[in-house]
Amino acid sequence: MKGTLVQLRSYESSVQLLMVNQFTINLGFYMLMPYLAAHLSGTLGLAGWLVGLVLGVRNFSQQGMFLVGGTLADRLGYKPLIVAGCVLRTAGFATLGLVDSLPALLAASAATGLAGALFNPAVRAYLAADAGERRLEAFALFNVFYQAGILLGPLVGMVLTGVGFRVTCLVAAGIFALLSIVQIRALPARHADGTRGTTTVDGRARREGVLSQWRRILTNRPFLLFSSAMIGSYVLSFQVYLALPLEVKRLGGEGRPGTAAVAMLFAVSGLSTILWQTKVTAWCKARLTAGQALARGLLTMGLAFVPVLAAGALPVPQSGPGRWALAALPPALAALLLALGTMIAYPFEMDTIVRLSGNRLVATHYGLYNTICGIGITLGNLLTGAALDTSRTAGLPALPWLTLALLGLACSAALYGLHRTGRLGAAGRAAVVPG
Repeated sequence: MKGTLVQLRSYESSVQLLMVNQFTINLGFYMLMPYLAAHLSGTLGLAGWLVGLVLGVRNFSQQGMFLVGGTLADRLGYKPLIVAGCVLRTAGFATLGLVDSLPALLAASAATGLAGALFNPAVRAYLAADAGERRLEAFALFNVFYQAGILLGPLVGMVLTGVGFRVTCLVAAGIFALLSIVQIRALPARHADGTRGTTTVDGRARREGVLSQWRRILTNRPFLLFSSAMIGSYVLSFQVYLALPLEVKRLGGEGRPGTAAVAMLFAVSGLSTILWQTKVTAWCKARLTAGQALARGLLTMGLAFVPVLAAGALPVPQSGPGRWALAALPPALAALLLALGTMIAYPFEMDTIVRLSGNRLVATHYGLYNTICGIGITLGNLLTGAALDTSRTAGLPALPWLTLALLGLACSAALYGLHRTGRLGAAGRAAVVPG
């Protein structure tokens, strides 16, 4: 952790603030969202389909508006979109804790999703611009702060929700309100053309309409191929929240042992990233090109499901420590390998998007990329859920794990093919980033 702080201080103040901002954003988000469904169904007594509707509206408004958020960031400057997203999430989280009518809950949920669509592309584009030639290292450090927020948020939320869900919402809203004020005062204005100062529309963006910009991006074939190949990484990493906890619960049960095993999944995933992300990136940077790192990252993520696949061939003890170990350890190893694969790929992934954009309309490219991957996650989770159901009814326990492993191998092969054909841009060795 000391090395992380030393590395953080080596960047200019804007980059440092973006790192801390992302930690705080995830802290506020994850201290509330894991407990929202229980509040809606329990405290407010909403039917299951209404709970799904409220949660689905948040996801849809975020994924559907990423492209718009990225476009606005490129045209108006990054800072206004970051601040607007935080202000909007302040209002959304406060509303979720204060209202109980369905229309108000839907509006608040949509606001929290739209907030993410506004600031996510802007933050990444701002970071890429201000980190300059060190952006690969910057994105590795960014992922450390990102995961730290995810890890700490639910723990803080658990304590606050024990007092009352309204308290959790208001504290989360207060965090985003404070974050808004800090960014208004301390974050320099930053434009898509690299200039600073009072925000104005970039001259090139003024001459070229939004639809024309979108058409140009949609004809960027290498970018679209790369985005499609990277969908697999998000589908696979999401299984820490879907398939792996379901497998733990299936074997470990719903009691405290099963809950502890599920908690271990998240702890392994988050802590390993916090401890090793910068070291993994430094190792890869010195030895691999961007395309090689991306392909190996996806390969590692695909192989992550082999331990669970192998464990399915073992006899299941009726009870006791042996059953808990079978329920907990293979999924925990899978979570660790998924985290390792993400550590290998993520900084190169973010850097490749900038290169494939030609350093133009970077936020718009991030926005479209997030939308493509978001749609892929939705479809991938539907197929994963179907595979889990089929595996139970047809007596084929290996089906979901084999499917996920093959997905990782296929996406790894696709990325390696893009690398070999030069479609990932001028990717030289990652070591061009000074250490």
